Amino acid sequence: MQKKKEKILECALDLFVEKGYVNTPVRDIIDRSGYGTGTFYRYFNNKEDLLKILLTDFLEQIIDSVNNYFKEEDDLCLRFIETKRVMLEVFIRNEKLAEIFSRAPGISDPIDECLNEFDNKFLEFTGKNIQFGIKKGIFRDLPVIPIASSTLAMIKYAVFKWVVNKDITEAEMIDMVISFHQSLAIGLVKNNSCRN
Repeated sequence: MQKKKEKILECALDLFVEKGYVNTPVRDIIDRSGYGTGTFYRYFNNKEDLLKILLTDFLEQIIDSVNNYFKEEDDLCLRFIETKRVMLEVFIRNEKLAEIFSRAPGISDPIDECLNEFDNKFLEFTGKNIQFGIKKGIFRDLPVIPIASSTLAMIKYAVFKWVVNKDITEAEMIDMVISFHQSLAIGLVKNNSCRN
Protein backbone atom coordinates (compact mmCIF):
# COMPACT_ATOMS: atom_id res chain seq x y z
CA MET A 1 0.00 0.00 0.00
CA GLN A 2 2.78 2.43 0.89
CA LYS A 3 4.36 1.71 -2.51
CA LYS A 4 1.19 2.85 -4.27
CA LYS A 5 1.05 6.06 -2.28
CA GLU A 6 4.73 6.78 -3.00
CA LYS A 7 4.24 6.06 -6.72
CA ILE A 8 1.32 8.53 -6.86
CA LEU A 9 3.40 11.16 -5.04
CA GLU A 10 6.32 10.59 -7.42
CA CYS A 11 4.08 10.89 -10.50
CA ALA A 12 2.46 14.05 -9.14
CA LEU A 13 5.84 15.59 -8.40
CA ASP A 14 7.03 14.90 -11.95
CA LEU A 15 3.84 16.34 -13.45
CA PHE A 16 3.87 19.42 -11.21
CA VAL A 17 7.37 20.22 -12.49
CA GLU A 18 6.56 19.39 -16.13
CA LYS A 19 3.17 21.11 -16.40
CA GLY A 20 2.90 23.23 -13.28
CA TYR A 21 0.68 22.53 -10.32
CA VAL A 22 -2.31 24.49 -11.67
CA ASN A 23 -2.14 22.81 -15.09
CA THR A 24 -1.96 19.27 -13.70
CA PRO A 25 -5.39 17.68 -13.28
CA VAL A 26 -5.85 14.78 -10.88
CA ARG A 27 -6.75 12.61 -13.91
CA ASP A 28 -3.20 13.06 -15.28
CA ILE A 29 -1.70 11.99 -11.97
CA ILE A 30 -3.94 8.93 -11.88
CA ASP A 31 -3.12 8.03 -15.49
CA ARG A 32 0.63 8.46 -14.99
CA SER A 33 0.59 6.34 -11.84
CA GLY A 34 -1.21 3.48 -13.54
CA TYR A 35 -3.60 3.12 -10.60
CA GLY A 36 -7.32 3.74 -10.52
CA THR A 37 -9.28 6.69 -9.23
CA GLY A 38 -10.24 4.76 -6.08
CA THR A 39 -6.57 4.18 -5.25
CA PHE A 40 -5.81 7.90 -5.58
CA TYR A 41 -8.67 8.90 -3.29
CA ARG A 42 -7.77 6.21 -0.77
CA TYR A 43 -4.59 8.16 -0.03
CA PHE A 44 -5.43 11.76 -0.95
CA ASN A 45 -8.49 13.97 -0.62
CA ASN A 46 -7.49 16.09 -3.61
CA LYS A 47 -4.51 17.57 -5.44
CA GLU A 48 -3.89 20.17 -2.70
CA ASP A 49 -3.72 17.41 -0.10
CA LEU A 50 -1.08 15.70 -2.21
CA LEU A 51 1.01 18.87 -2.54
CA LYS A 52 0.74 19.53 1.20
CA ILE A 53 2.07 16.02 1.89
CA LEU A 54 5.01 16.61 -0.48
CA LEU A 55 5.87 19.94 1.16
CA THR A 56 5.48 18.59 4.70
CA ASP A 57 7.75 15.64 3.93
CA PHE A 58 10.27 18.07 2.43
CA LEU A 59 10.35 20.16 5.62
CA GLU A 60 10.81 17.00 7.69
CA GLN A 61 13.80 16.03 5.53
CA ILE A 62 15.35 19.45 6.14
CA ILE A 63 14.81 19.29 9.90
CA ASP A 64 16.07 15.68 10.11
CA SER A 65 19.23 16.62 8.17
CA VAL A 66 19.91 19.56 10.48
CA ASN A 67 19.28 17.46 13.60
CA ASN A 68 21.74 14.84 12.31
CA TYR A 69 24.29 17.59 11.72
CA PHE A 70 23.77 18.84 15.28
CA LYS A 71 24.77 15.39 16.54
CA GLU A 72 28.13 15.79 14.78
CA GLU A 73 28.92 19.46 15.52
CA ASP A 74 28.93 21.13 18.95
CA ASP A 75 30.28 24.58 17.98
CA LEU A 76 27.20 26.84 18.00
CA CYS A 77 28.71 29.45 15.69
CA LEU A 78 29.68 26.83 13.13
CA ARG A 79 26.21 25.31 13.47
CA PHE A 80 24.61 28.68 12.74
CA ILE A 81 26.50 28.93 9.45
CA GLU A 82 26.82 25.33 8.31
CA THR A 83 23.23 24.29 8.98
CA LYS A 84 22.36 26.46 5.97
CA ARG A 85 24.66 24.32 3.82
CA VAL A 86 22.98 21.20 5.20
CA MET A 87 19.55 22.65 4.35
CA LEU A 88 20.60 23.63 0.83
CA GLU A 89 21.98 20.15 0.24
CA VAL A 90 18.45 18.84 0.89
CA PHE A 91 17.13 21.30 -1.69
CA ILE A 92 19.77 20.12 -4.17
CA ARG A 93 18.96 16.44 -3.58
CA ASN A 94 15.28 17.27 -4.12
CA GLU A 95 15.47 19.69 -7.04
CA LYS A 96 11.89 19.02 -8.14
CA LEU A 97 10.54 19.72 -4.64
CA ALA A 98 12.73 22.81 -4.46
CA GLU A 99 11.16 24.08 -7.66
CA ILE A 100 7.63 23.39 -6.44
CA PHE A 101 8.46 25.04 -3.11
CA SER A 102 9.64 28.13 -5.00
CA ARG A 103 6.68 28.26 -7.39
CA ALA A 104 3.85 27.27 -5.02
CA PRO A 105 3.14 30.59 -3.23
CA GLY A 106 -0.15 32.12 -4.32
CA ILE A 107 -1.61 28.95 -5.88
CA SER A 108 -4.43 28.70 -3.37
CA ASP A 109 -5.28 29.54 0.22
CA PRO A 110 -4.73 25.93 1.44
CA ILE A 111 -1.32 25.77 -0.26
CA ASP A 112 -0.37 29.18 1.15
CA GLU A 113 -1.46 27.90 4.55
CA CYS A 114 0.81 24.87 4.10
CA LEU A 115 3.71 27.11 3.07
CA ASN A 116 3.06 29.35 6.07
CA GLU A 117 3.20 26.28 8.30
CA PHE A 118 6.52 25.40 6.63
CA ASP A 119 7.82 28.93 7.27
CA ASN A 120 6.56 28.96 10.86
CA LYS A 121 8.18 25.59 11.64
CA PHE A 122 11.40 26.75 10.00
CA LEU A 123 11.36 30.02 11.98
CA GLU A 124 10.60 28.21 15.22
CA PHE A 125 13.36 25.66 14.60
CA THR A 126 15.92 28.31 13.63
CA GLY A 127 14.82 30.65 16.41
CA LYS A 128 15.23 27.97 19.08
CA ASN A 129 18.78 27.32 17.95
CA ILE A 130 19.67 31.02 18.03
CA GLN A 131 18.00 31.37 21.45
CA PHE A 132 20.06 28.39 22.67
CA GLY A 133 23.24 30.22 21.59
CA ILE A 134 22.10 33.34 23.45
CA LYS A 135 21.43 31.33 26.62
CA LYS A 136 24.86 29.69 26.34
CA GLY A 137 26.46 33.15 26.11
CA ILE A 138 27.90 32.52 22.63
CA PHE A 139 25.51 34.87 20.78
CA ARG A 140 24.61 38.45 21.62
CA ASP A 141 21.16 38.97 23.11
CA LEU A 142 19.56 40.22 19.90
CA PRO A 143 15.97 39.88 18.67
CA VAL A 144 15.69 36.33 17.34
CA ILE A 145 12.75 36.68 14.93
CA PRO A 146 14.47 39.15 12.53
CA ILE A 147 17.58 36.94 12.39
CA ALA A 148 15.56 33.77 11.76
CA SER A 149 13.41 35.60 9.20
CA SER A 150 16.44 36.90 7.31
CA THR A 151 17.80 33.35 7.22
CA LEU A 152 14.58 32.07 5.68
CA ALA A 153 14.41 34.95 3.21
CA MET A 154 17.99 34.43 2.03
CA ILE A 155 17.45 30.70 1.53
CA LYS A 156 14.21 31.27 -0.42
CA TYR A 157 15.86 33.94 -2.57
CA ALA A 158 18.92 31.82 -3.35
CA VAL A 159 16.87 28.69 -4.10
CA PHE A 160 14.59 30.71 -6.40
CA LYS A 161 17.60 32.16 -8.27
CA TRP A 162 18.99 28.62 -8.67
CA VAL A 163 15.98 26.47 -9.48
CA VAL A 164 13.47 28.85 -11.10
CA ASN A 165 15.50 31.65 -12.69
CA LYS A 166 18.51 29.41 -13.31
CA ASP A 167 20.70 32.50 -12.80
CA ILE A 168 23.15 30.75 -10.49
CA THR A 169 24.64 27.29 -10.05
CA GLU A 170 24.21 25.04 -7.03
CA ALA A 171 27.68 26.05 -5.83
CA GLU A 172 26.91 29.76 -6.26
CA MET A 173 23.65 29.31 -4.35
CA ILE A 174 25.47 27.69 -1.44
CA ASP A 175 28.21 30.32 -1.52
CA MET A 176 25.64 33.14 -1.50
CA VAL A 177 23.83 31.75 1.55
CA ILE A 178 26.96 30.73 3.48
CA SER A 179 28.74 34.07 2.93
CA PHE A 180 25.58 35.91 4.08
CA HIS A 181 25.49 33.83 7.26
CA GLN A 182 29.21 34.28 7.88
CA SER A 183 28.61 38.03 7.77
CA LEU A 184 25.55 37.71 9.98
CA ALA A 185 27.55 35.65 12.48
CA ILE A 186 30.07 38.49 12.87
CA GLY A 187 27.34 40.60 14.46
CA LEU A 188 25.72 37.71 16.32
CA VAL A 189 28.72 36.10 18.00
CA LYS A 190 29.83 37.82 21.20
CA ASN A 191 33.59 37.34 21.00
CA ASN A 192 33.95 37.10 17.20
CA SER A 193 35.56 33.69 17.64
CA CYS A 194 33.55 31.99 14.96
CA ARG A 195 35.82 29.59 13.09
CA ASN A 196 35.20 29.13 9.39
